[in-house]
Amino acid sequence: MGFIKEFKEFAMKGNVMDMAVGVIIGGAFGKIVTSLVDDVLMPLVGMLTGGIDVSGLAYKVMLPNPVEGGEPLAGATLKYGAFIQNVIDFLIIAFCIFLMMKAINKLMAKKEEPAPEAPAGPTQEELLSEIRDLLKEK
Repeated sequence: MGFIKEFKEFAMKGNVMDMAVGVIIGGAFGKIVTSLVDDVLMPLVGMLTGGIDVSGLAYKVMLPNPVEGGEPLAGATLKYGAFIQNVIDFLIIAFCIFLMMKAINKLMAKKEEPAPEAPAGPTQEELLSEIRDLLKEK
């Protein structure tokens, strides 16, 4: 029973819950960025490169057949177009996280600034001397 209680205490700590929310939001944000790259940016890149679909770019590496004149043996396909898309996804996500952290740090810096001091009012002696002068005038 101690193990379950210890796990419950761990799972309910603020940092773990914050991390879980961050992972969920990050996954959803990743889908948005992937859609942005796949559906908006890459067609524009394809248009600029003469209609090339970057995601479909690949290089086939075929093994030569030891039999002279025979068909090449099966090889591997290097999908470097998909890699380029993933790199662009990463760069956009990293840039957005950079902007969010910059904004959060700016907000945190404003919170940490001490409140400006109130202007110093007259001292007790000055107030008493003003009262004395007013009473003398009457």
